[in-house]
Amino acid sequence: MTRRQRFEIYLLLVFVMAAWGLNVIAIKVLVSEFAPITVTAFRIFVAAVCVFGILFFLKLMRLPTKQELFYIILASLMNVVGHHFFLSIGLVETSASNGGLILGLGPLLSTIIAFILLKNQVTFLKWLGIFFGLTGITFVVAIGAGGSLSTISIGDLYVFIAVFTQALSFVIIKKTSHTLDPRLMTGYMLLIGSVVLFVISLWKEPEGIGSFSNGSLGIWMIFLASAIIATAIGQMIYNNAIGKVGVTESAIFINLNPFFALIGAVLLLGEKISVSQVIGFVFILFGVLFGSGALEEFLHQYRLKKTLLFRAGKSEHM
Repeated sequence: MTRRQRFEIYLLLVFVMAAWGLNVIAIKVLVSEFAPITVTAFRIFVAAVCVFGILFFLKLMRLPTKQELFYIILASLMNVVGHHFFLSIGLVETSASNGGLILGLGPLLSTIIAFILLKNQVTFLKWLGIFFGLTGITFVVAIGAGGSLSTISIGDLYVFIAVFTQALSFVIIKKTSHTLDPRLMTGYMLLIGSVVLFVISLWKEPEGIGSFSNGSLGIWMIFLASAIIATAIGQMIYNNAIGKVGVTESAIFINLNPFFALIGAVLLLGEKISVSQVIGFVFILFGVLFGSGALEEFLHQYRLKKTLLFRAGKSEHM
């Protein structure tokens, strides 16, 4: 891969992180305007239709096997239903800035879950990253809320559960990705998840569809941008980038997600960012870099390239 191609992928990843960060703001607006679970179900359904449209154009469509379908349903219940259910009701009860910061913990939680379930090795730097991440969350949700655990917003807890269920689903997705294209799996997960969420909304929000009559043209434009740009196209670009530049380099860009969420909360919603949130963001930033293994892998690749260049230079002088 040329430097130009790699640079283009990096630009696309920055675009995706901006879309995901601002999507926190979009979801905050949508769940404040409409019934949270109902609008989430419709938003994800639109994203699923968009993904399948792109996959059909790319000729990547196929039916999953029975075993793949089992893992798709399981991952959908966690990655789509659990994640978006708790995210939608959580953002009703907390600020977009807090929500964006907590969502930035995704790679760190994935490391912890992989250690517990997959028995992955956790190095000193990863333990340090976990400590930094937990410290950052303390600044965001405890100190920022008044300095005690009793003052933590229930919305912050819901958003944390949303991140946890998504991170848990990555273990299942990893089991299936070697036989099923992650982009196709994403489409099936979004479709199944949207149907399940809609059924839940009929029970939890019987008047949910009626709330759509309150939406203005601007709100529906936000709805479409969230569904198509952030959820559908953003996820596909990110999955494609993982295959080209690797999981580690792609994961580093996750750190931009809470940054864009904070900027969006200030500029678009008029939220005020506290000192504790800024400190928390810095801790979470280093927590993800250390805890996800991104820093270790970057240093390993750097040393490997340096060794290869040294050997190449040495062989030329022989």
